[in-house]
Amino acid sequence: MNFVVCIKNTDYAASLEVRKIYQVLPDSTANSHQMLRIIDESGEDYLYPNAYFMPIELSSPLQKVLEMS
Repeated sequence: MNFVVCIKNTDYAASLEVRKIYQVLPDSTANSHQMLRIIDESGEDYLYPNAYFMPIELSSPLQKVLEMS
């Protein structure tokens, strides 16, 4: 499971919070369009530009906690 941190939310202020960690869902079609499928503040998954996020590596214990929520 991949996680990213939001670094920009222009045009998506209600859906994304800057400096917040988000889960990325696999989507090869989105990747080919420089987009990521993110579970956003609504709890649903939507496509957002790659440029709005930075990938992060989490410790195993933290990743397990986030996967449970």
